[in-house]
Amino acid sequence: MRDTARVAVTFRTVPLVRVIQPRSGWLAVNVEELWAYRSVLLILIRRDLKVRYAQTALGAGWAVLQPVIPMVIFTVVFGRLGKMPSDGVPYPVFALAALVPWTYFSTSVLGATTSLISNPELVTKVYFPRLAIPLALVLGALVDFGIGFLLLLLLMLVLGTPPRPSALLLIPLLVALMVMMAAGFGFWLSALSARYRDVKHVMPVVLQVLMYASPVVYPSSLVPAPYRALYAINPLVGVIDGFRAALLHTKMADPRTLLIASGVSAALLVSGALFFRRTERLFADVL
Repeated sequence: MRDTARVAVTFRTVPLVRVIQPRSGWLAVNVEELWAYRSVLLILIRRDLKVRYAQTALGAGWAVLQPVIPMVIFTVVFGRLGKMPSDGVPYPVFALAALVPWTYFSTSVLGATTSLISNPELVTKVYFPRLAIPLALVLGALVDFGIGFLLLLLLMLVLGTPPRPSALLLIPLLVALMVMMAAGFGFWLSALSARYRDVKHVMPVVLQVLMYASPVVYPSSLVPAPYRALYAINPLVGVIDGFRAALLHTKMADPRTLLIASGVSAALLVSGALFFRRTERLFADVL
């Protein structure tokens, strides 16, 4: 009987290792990769929503107070004392129709500006598309916008200025334009603040100036006609005028403002995403 030799074969598994190396040059935005990591984006959005009002007595009530408090102040100071025109509608709803998109813009831009420097561990230790970090702040702020928008509709019904049905078609387009604009600013500012921390200190002042450079407390019709095209380069002009025209039946001082706002917002979004991708390889070194 022949002895049978037993041969033991050992299989050694080699772990798959993904090597991440910084790339130089202008890089295109990988939308497919960003979509593949959509679960990470949703986690970041939920986390930011929980952190925003954590350990506060009012919680989500601040989403109501943020536009309401300045509305009351503007109504007293500009509406009653300053006799500011309001295109034939009650001044409180005139101001709130601008403050709801403005509050979304300022909140999302400020959050996106500090998003990278507030999360260095995510940037340096975990791999996923870095664009998801500022984008989560921009998309998460839509929850507060929705609360403020419902409050605006309620105030319109109370004051006897209900929205017209056509607003249902225009409002989604204005919201999309508003998100594009906020995301574009957010991409630019988050990338810049990662390298220059002065950005986060100067932005509150810039936003304060930008608010008064936008038709928040006054109608665009007060701007002289020869300067309205130049004035419309501020994309908030088209968004705010669009909200008022859709909801309050007001007439836009210059219909071109919406077209100009669309072009500027698209340029901000594309250039901001490209600049973010260009500087992304430096984030781990500066954070």
